[in-house]
Amino acid sequence: MNQTHATGLSVLAALLLAGAGTAAFAQSGDTLAAVKERGEVLCGVHPARHGFAAPDSQGKWSGFEVDFCHAIAAAVFGDANKVRFVALSSQQRFPAIQSGEVDVLARNVTATLSRDTALGLNFAPPIFYTGTGFLVRAADGIEKVEDLDGAAICMAPGSTTERNVAQIFSARGLSYTPVVIENNKQLVDAYVTGRCDALTKDKAALPGVRAFDTEAPGDHVLLPGIYSKEPLAMAVRQGDDKWYDLVKWVTYATFNAEELGVTQANVDEMKASDDPDIQTLLGVIGDNGTKLGVANDWAYAVVKQVGNYEDIYMRHFGPDSPVALDRDQNQLWTDGGLLYGFPMH
Repeated sequence: MNQTHATGLSVLAALLLAGAGTAAFAQSGDTLAAVKERGEVLCGVHPARHGFAAPDSQGKWSGFEVDFCHAIAAAVFGDANKVRFVALSSQQRFPAIQSGEVDVLARNVTATLSRDTALGLNFAPPIFYTGTGFLVRAADGIEKVEDLDGAAICMAPGSTTERNVAQIFSARGLSYTPVVIENNKQLVDAYVTGRCDALTKDKAALPGVRAFDTEAPGDHVLLPGIYSKEPLAMAVRQGDDKWYDLVKWVTYATFNAEELGVTQANVDEMKASDDPDIQTLLGVIGDNGTKLGVANDWAYAVVKQVGNYEDIYMRHFGPDSPVALDRDQNQLWTDGGLLYGFPMH
């Protein structure tokens, strides 16, 4: 095993050992009851990632994963604004959910077997499919990963990307120098100012990085290809099926609403639909809310106040957004994508 590979793997090993020794993780108890008593959902998010989560100058949060936190609050309280956002670094995120500092992680977390087991997490259905990518300067003439042999590469610590890069380069017999920086702005600045030859992150996060180079955003290009599987999903603590079920079905509700044509714009009109699937989704018939411990119109509140999956995606990654991304695998299964909402009857 070469040194770079060993370094990448050591981060995962350290996380697993830390997780295993964290006082057997926080006792989950009844998270839903605690959330209701507190009056807000505590949601762990990325400190600043274009399109996914970022606060504005007044401290108001917005982003794709931020909206899924709002969706949980809408389901619990009928009020999407009853959520408090907790900014977490890559290394802070798992201790924060384990200790009970937050109720749910919506923080660019890749669902993996090790995290699902050794870190004591349960993952809701993935809300965004992506993979490791590389951003380079066009002037350097780098066209493929093999051209990065011997390069300095900027990356965040404690991420699956760090491990992936070690594997990618080892498999190709390539060498590299990792430049590992925790703070996202400092990490991007290091790349933009030439401290490293490439920046690696989930590919979905890389287009937004160009905005950091205000002088010449067009001077940076994405290398073709995706080099890993990164299913990003919300995570909760193990041992509390009630809370896990709610987060899981909030996710499915956004998928099913899109599939059924129920949007933020037409949800009131759709309450009068004769389609039993739509009636069930919106709580016109059935008692799904009672089963989940919330009001029966919980999914109506989610769609009305936050939107279906397409509404959320287009708001943050659509052609008119600052970080335009094709949906690719993030399409419904009916359109050739990977999003598949389970039946809600």
